[in-house]
Amino acid sequence: MPRQTYFAKAGDVKPTWRHVNAEGKVLGRMATQVASILMGKHRPEYTPHTDCGDFVIVTNADKIVLTGRKAQQKQMMTYVYYPGGQKRETYESLMRRHPERVVEHAITRMLPKNKLGRHMAKKLKVYAGAEHPHQSQQPQELKV
Repeated sequence: MPRQTYFAKAGDVKPTWRHVNAEGKVLGRMATQVASILMGKHRPEYTPHTDCGDFVIVTNADKIVLTGRKAQQKQMMTYVYYPGGQKRETYESLMRRHPERVVEHAITRMLPKNKLGRHMAKKLKVYAGAEHPHQSQQPQELKV
């Protein structure tokens, strides 16, 4: 009798909590690994059309590293659909104001661009400092 392919259902996979300390980590390399955890690709029962991922807490987002001259050259752009509504800001100035936005932006852009990806992005918690309010979930340390 041939084996059947296993597809995980929505309630089959119980998500765990992971903690990443971003101090001294390169932004892009850390973001790819965190995005993979959010999607659930680290699990053997990974199913593309089901959210199999874990919750991820990223702390020390203000101590993330951008290699080369990306901090001065790379820009984040927003647009509000009004004439002259385009705003650009370098990562260097954005890191001074909201370092968690830089990390969130890098990670969420690596997730699927659909409802499932937006659901996965809600499981990402980013904090600029070392403290976070999720101690009661007992997050496991994730080596990145």
